[in-house]
Amino acid sequence: MPATLLSSTLTVPTQLLRVTAVQEIAPGIRSFEFSAADGSELAEWTPGAHVDVHLPSGKIRQYSLCGDPEHRSVYRIAVLEVCEGRGGSAEMHRAVAAGGELRLGIPRNDFPVVPAPAYVFVAGGIGITPILAMIREVAAAGRPWKLVYGARSEAHLAFRAELDSLAATSWGMITYVPQDTAGHMDLSQIVRDSAGQSVYCCGPGPLMDALGSEMRAQGRHTELRLERFSADPVQVREGTESFRVELSESGLTVDVTPGTSVLEAIRAAGVAVASSCEMGICGTCETRVIAGEIEHHDSILTEAERAAGNVMMICVSRASSAGLVLAR
Repeated sequence: MPATLLSSTLTVPTQLLRVTAVQEIAPGIRSFEFSAADGSELAEWTPGAHVDVHLPSGKIRQYSLCGDPEHRSVYRIAVLEVCEGRGGSAEMHRAVAAGGELRLGIPRNDFPVVPAPAYVFVAGGIGITPILAMIREVAAAGRPWKLVYGARSEAHLAFRAELDSLAATSWGMITYVPQDTAGHMDLSQIVRDSAGQSVYCCGPGPLMDALGSEMRAQGRHTELRLERFSADPVQVREGTESFRVELSESGLTVDVTPGTSVLEAIRAAGVAVASSCEMGICGTCETRVIAGEIEHHDSILTEAERAAGNVMMICVSRASSAGLVLAR
């Protein structure tokens, strides 16, 4: 049976888990493993999924699962300590130790592996975490795959032994790009070599932006799937125009003013809405759009999904028309 759920207020349901292992896997990167105290199975997940981690201070941070979905008794994440960040990674490194307990959210997946004949994965630094689980699934399915993995140096290439083992036992090929000796990835060549293959990328924002630009330049932008670990500063905007939102399920009409998000306005009207990151990177607040035009500012939806106009992340996205009708 799955571990007992202990909380489900306005956030994703959580489970209290024990920290069973902490390991330094590369300079500044630690892996953390979590299990139920009674050894019971945890909620299932698929490669590309992430969990909310509720830190002792009350902060909530999202981390990709990088273990094996077949091993239902353990969740594994890896955390890079970011000194100039918002404090979550530093707290994970300094305050979380084996034997302690933390609340973790139920896994959610906004970056799934979509069936394809072959795959190309591009990872930068800690961006290898969701990619590792994806490669494990693709390798098990017998699909050809390539990985281009860049990091500051050879020492910073986390999970290298696991990756090499996967490549040796499947139709896989890996190119490591340590920046101190090999420089930057040749993104133009990567895109040319990936014709007819699905491309997945996770890493620093500049890497993903550059890869996206190269894919567009070669007419391949619809084949690229990205996951960001932090919000794109360009995407987080407060808006300068007011607009009206109709909530089809609750029957309310809400005015959204400049400087206020749709999420905040709906909550102020008394409607309970689940959220987590509130930066457009986790997908918790995804809402179906019945009518109206959307000004998207999230880092989740693909260009095709944005063009369809069926959903939006109400924590950051706004109306580009006079109003919206939402399924809330």
